Amino acid sequence: MYHSLAAAVRDAEARGLSLARLALETESEDQARPVGEIRDLLGRALHVMKGAVAQGLTGDLKSSSGLVGGDAAKLVHGPAGPLAGTPFRDILARALAVQEVNAAMGVIVAAPTAGGAGVLPAVITGLAEAKGLSDDHLIDALATAGLIGAVIAERASLSGAEGGCQAETGAAAGMAAGAGTEMIGGSPTQAMHAVALAQQGTLGLVCDPLGGLVELPCVFRNATGAAIALAAIEMAMAGITFAIPADEVIDTMGEIGREMDVRYRETAGGGLAATPTGRRLAKERLVQLKKR
Repeated sequence: MYHSLAAAVRDAEARGLSLARLALETESEDQARPVGEIRDLLGRALHVMKGAVAQGLTGDLKSSSGLVGGDAAKLVHGPAGPLAGTPFRDILARALAVQEVNAAMGVIVAAPTAGGAGVLPAVITGLAEAKGLSDDHLIDALATAGLIGAVIAERASLSGAEGGCQAETGAAAGMAAGAGTEMIGGSPTQAMHAVALAQQGTLGLVCDPLGGLVELPCVFRNATGAAIALAAIEMAMAGITFAIPADEVIDTMGEIGREMDVRYRETAGGGLAATPTGRRLAKERLVQLKKR
């Protein structure tokens, strides 16, 4: 795989390929297996993603703490707001849906992690629904997202414990932005600007789960991450470019993560987890567990 998004874009455009096709061919060479077999594996991941979206949108799930559940359905069936009836609101609902399934111990695809797993499926399935795109387009999008995620993992981190939530939800936003841009007709260069535009908007995002649970604020940050990804896609498709290359934005994310106070890296020692309400909710959850 690639260590640099710039190199991937260069090779894709020199060969007249999409990033998706480049990713599939590169993976095929690295794993010594046919492209069709890799697409089948991605198709299985897509099936799980779609299932998580559908299950979460029913509104029937609750996490064991009782803090999370039913909010995705509220976005679908609740009172009309300024975004009612738009793909934007639908995608926000899908992001919450996947995370509610995760919080209820359901089956999801960690893309790139469980904590950030709602962003990518929400964006690509929501865009596909809005644009009438086939599963083949979605599988291509997953290939593109995989290439982007692999570079982020190589150059920085995908772990909240290492880099804060910028390394989980932030990385997911970058993956979704690049994949979504290419899925709706953007060039490899536009896709990479989308990655940069998304990730620059999540730099410094801390990981501060209440009581150490991947519930609050994690679930709702996935909706925020999806919104950031959509903003990046809109800007990139409009021809807006970001002056700092995507690779350098990723490097910056890694640097910030390494220098971030340990309280803000998934330890529940700072941020929202350390607020009076956060501590109270975590304590109440611990009492509930002891009673079982």
